[in-house]
Amino acid sequence: MFGRHGAAVALSSLGLVVSSVVWAPSGQAHESVPTESVLCTGSSTSTYDPPLTVLPRQTRVQTHASYTCGVAPGRTVPATGYMEGTSPAASCITVNSPRLGEVVHYADGKRSSIAYDSSTSIRVAGVLVVRLSGRVVEGRGAGLAAHRTVAALPGQLPTTCLLSGLRGSNGEAQLEIGP
Repeated sequence: MFGRHGAAVALSSLGLVVSSVVWAPSGQAHESVPTESVLCTGSSTSTYDPPLTVLPRQTRVQTHASYTCGVAPGRTVPATGYMEGTSPAASCITVNSPRLGEVVHYADGKRSSIAYDSSTSIRVAGVLVVRLSGRVVEGRGAGLAAHRTVAALPGQLPTTCLLSGLRGSNGEAQLEIGP
């Protein structure tokens, strides 16, 4: 039916197809590497319950953010972020929140769900600097690393730590999603 030459071409073609599927690294035969990098900057407001004092204690942290996000070359969209979690040992000196989730809603209808699994924080001259690291688990940038850095000022005088405690802070935030 094919003849000798046709059969050789068909078998060679079949061999190439099979070898390309077999030799492709796992997960790359049908998937592409995520490349939807995002850079957001804006304001961040956090509340602490109970208020932060000089002694570390378990504290519920809620954060609302308003961002402007670069989602493509030359294209920015407004976005809002919401984060909630518990810091096992928060104080006026440090807020350690190793497991937090943030949901970012973009004005173009997309969203990013981020799971942060590590954090570092320091307080210098009254400014609390917190850096969260994790990964986008769903939505825009899924599979990419996420880093959120915020430099926050307390909403009350530093001496409030010795009295009733700090109820919240406001600052500037930067969210980076990328490889």
